[in-house]
Amino acid sequence: MQWYEEEVSALERSVSLRLNGSRPPVFYGSSSFRLWETLAVDFAPDVLNLGFGGSTLEACDYFFERLVAPAHPRSLLLYAGDNDLGDGVSVERILSFFRSLADKVHRSLGAIPFGFVSVKPSPARCAIIDRIKLLNDAIRREIESREAGYYVSIFPAMLNKAGKPNAAYFREDGLHLNRDGYRLWGQLLKPYRNRIFNECSSS
Repeated sequence: MQWYEEEVSALERSVSLRLNGSRPPVFYGSSSFRLWETLAVDFAPDVLNLGFGGSTLEACDYFFERLVAPAHPRSLLLYAGDNDLGDGVSVERILSFFRSLADKVHRSLGAIPFGFVSVKPSPARCAIIDRIKLLNDAIRREIESREAGYYVSIFPAMLNKAGKPNAAYFREDGLHLNRDGYRLWGQLLKPYRNRIFNECSSS
């Protein structure tokens, strides 16, 4: 986990400077969140983005106490698992990392809304798309079995008419989202605003 240390330390400092007693919704996970520079425009300005580059679900589990717990978020939205699959980690092992993280969320933060954004179908990882589907299905079942857990499916909307990953939503590397991709994600997340901002419990 040493590879992430510099970026994680920088995020720790930003969390301590920004919060001032507030309890923001937190987006946590890999570069698919970290690179969402237009998040305030596409979805909302009040979200704390704790994505870090190249992170795996294993790394998200590992750094939870340092990054998420100190923020005391009103809700948590996770995007991870993409890089684990790319590294050849089995679906079963990735699911074990998710379960460990979900347990930490419950122990540390209670029954806050906790969502998982499905792993995206990217052109660069078309060869493992069946494993992506398996992981998404496994995590959907797991998170929906947990109190206040919910699953955000972005997978179907990112396919073209032929059922393949739609390159129009990706940068030239075929892995990271472009402006249109993030605009789409913003639209797909809008039905979940009440959960992400925990508006029902705070009203």
